[in-house]
Amino acid sequence: MNSLRVHLLPLTTLACAIALLPATSIAAEKFDGKWLTTQNCPAEGKMDALIRQIPSVIDGNVIKGDKGTPDEPGYEAITGHIGEDGNAKLDVNGILANRANAHGIFAHKGADYHYTVKAHFDGDKGTGTRDTGLGIESRPCNFTFERQPADAGKLLPPQ
Repeated sequence: MNSLRVHLLPLTTLACAIALLPATSIAAEKFDGKWLTTQNCPAEGKMDALIRQIPSVIDGNVIKGDKGTPDEPGYEAITGHIGEDGNAKLDVNGILANRANAHGIFAHKGADYHYTVKAHFDGDKGTGTRDTGLGIESRPCNFTFERQPADAGKLLPPQ
């Protein structure tokens, strides 16, 4: 009888794991789709206001979006994992295009930059704020995320 329990334990564990797979798969896809990320940084000091819209895609609760030409000034990419609770810490990497949008005496066109965004997604929307650290090298920026309709981005027939 004791050996029967030893053999049934792995089978029971495997059955429970398989039973949970569909729920995990469904949960991981709850944010999947095309999204529009809007970055809004108000003017501060000598820095101009900046509003940028970044087309983004969430797949398996991983967001990826970019705008501009890779490796060229003005390029910006946002990436990160969204937790099951909707919370995320996203990375933004870019190449500075305009000194008027930068902070610090060493900022110049073509310089790389990086910062993080604390975000929360809920249903078809999300919000986030830029991590400003001590505020010495950055300014506050707000982010909004909006799921786009499934047919967003399809070309309309000629008229």
